[in-house]
Amino acid sequence: MASLPDILDNGLCTGCGGCVSALGRPDFGMAMTGSGYLRPQPLALSKGEEAVLDKVCPGLGLDGLAQDEDYHPLWGPIRSLATGHAIDPEVRFRGSSGGVLTALAIGLVESGEVDFVLTNGAALDDPINNATDAKASRAELLGAAGSRYAPSSPLARVAEHLDSGKRFAFIGKPCDVAGLARLARHDPRVDKQIPYRFAFFCAGVPSRHGTLKVLEKLEVAHEDCVSFQYRGDGWPGLARATRADGTQSSMDYNSSWGSILNGHLQFRCKICPDGTGEFADIACADAWYGKDGYPDFTERDGRSLIVARTDKGRQLYERAMAEGWIAAEPLAIEEIAKMQPYQVSRKSNVLARTAALLLLGRRRPRYRRLALWQLAARAGVMGQLRNAWGTFKRSRRVTLN
Repeated sequence: MASLPDILDNGLCTGCGGCVSALGRPDFGMAMTGSGYLRPQPLALSKGEEAVLDKVCPGLGLDGLAQDEDYHPLWGPIRSLATGHAIDPEVRFRGSSGGVLTALAIGLVESGEVDFVLTNGAALDDPINNATDAKASRAELLGAAGSRYAPSSPLARVAEHLDSGKRFAFIGKPCDVAGLARLARHDPRVDKQIPYRFAFFCAGVPSRHGTLKVLEKLEVAHEDCVSFQYRGDGWPGLARATRADGTQSSMDYNSSWGSILNGHLQFRCKICPDGTGEFADIACADAWYGKDGYPDFTERDGRSLIVARTDKGRQLYERAMAEGWIAAEPLAIEEIAKMQPYQVSRKSNVLARTAALLLLGRRRPRYRRLALWQLAARAGVMGQLRNAWGTFKRSRRVTLN
């Protein structure tokens, strides 16, 4: 059983905030560290509290769904697979890809099936920070559309929302959704009051310092920035900072994410086997068009990859099609790798990367039923050795927490 220092010192914390909701201590919360990540305050916990932490923390491990008959070793459980987009042109334009998650959220709220959607948006007091709030209208959900490549702790206040007795949907990173599934083992209200859980494919969480570097490149002072958009308003959309006087500076996605933000990813993301939201009802991603074997980031109308992972998710997808929330067409499973090559590499090499932690005498996550041995065998010995050695070197020189 791990202690809180074990999790933090070994770089296993995802920053989701599930421990805060599970423990319910008024003196226990999330705070920004000097490294630019959100982490729980390192307070002393009782043995009973450590047992709860061990049960709910997704950073400590994941119990997958590989026994599911529709489980794909790389892409997880799949009930239906498609590419598509929101039919509402404004929703499609505002979304990071095709606006499908926003369309589903709006549809659930407007139909009265849920009271609100719990999701991230820009913090009111700092546009480069995230805040997780209840969104209960089309306008609020549109305001939260688009990616937020910065630390967030969307589970930290889940208990408060459960206390309201209301039903709500949840949108978060794969580790957040996995954390919600683990929290449900501790708090049965999760399954009763959160009927839908949505995720988006994730390549990792950049630190706050990454966004500050983007602002520096844009020549926008942080204190003068009143609005910051990572993506959206097109596909893939621009990173755009607005100054107090209304002037703006922007850069394309390949420059912001490809050249700056992905160089500031937290260590835990490097050893994550679930970048695709395997524990969600529906997971969406950029359905990139390919060019010379790589995703093509040319601006065009948005297109989402749509993976329904549960029967509930498949039924919602079919309903969204029937009621005109989204338009979509089936996709062959072989096409996903062309759209999301990074996810292929990361999951295939997770076993080797976590093995490197053993060589360093560090605690590693417990992963079960995620087909990692099967994928490692496919990747080959040399590829595994390269990844193990790279993780070994990286872990010795980077700040894990």
